[in-house]
Amino acid sequence: MRTKSNLLFLATIIVSISLFTSCNDNDGDTTPPVINLITPAEGAVLTIGSPVELEMEVSDNEGLKSYKINIHNAFDGHDHDKSLKSQEETIAFSYDKVWNDIGGLKEAKIQHAEIFITANATPGKYHLIVYCTDASKNESYIARNVVLSNGDAEEEHAHEH
Repeated sequence: MRTKSNLLFLATIIVSISLFTSCNDNDGDTTPPVINLITPAEGAVLTIGSPVELEMEVSDNEGLKSYKINIHNAFDGHDHDKSLKSQEETIAFSYDKVWNDIGGLKEAKIQHAEIFITANATPGKYHLIVYCTDASKNESYIARNVVLSNGDAEEEHAHEH
């Protein structure tokens, strides 16, 4: 009888230690990467049919893994002076891509114009979000409000009111 008690006690200790150890996996790197998004700036007007000039610096205390850029519309259900016909001729622009070319680096300066806003993109307010993941899977992000515009003064003037 005593042997069964000892075995049960020993099994309980082993399970408890296993659970305690697995819950403390945060002993490693828990510091997320740092993102300094230089361009586009908050509120930037991006021209439809043109590339987006992106410039940023990313860093991490242990090592970077990847970064992701997501652009999606921020339409809130109302419109100003777009006709139904113009809405049918355009589509809400979206973009989502991951780059893995910074893996292992502790810091990187990134500049590119790879993101192209299609000519049929719907003008309006959008969110541009940059995510960065480090080698330990910690993630940080920075979000910017941007405006997609056809670049004509009349459209920009209509949004100033």
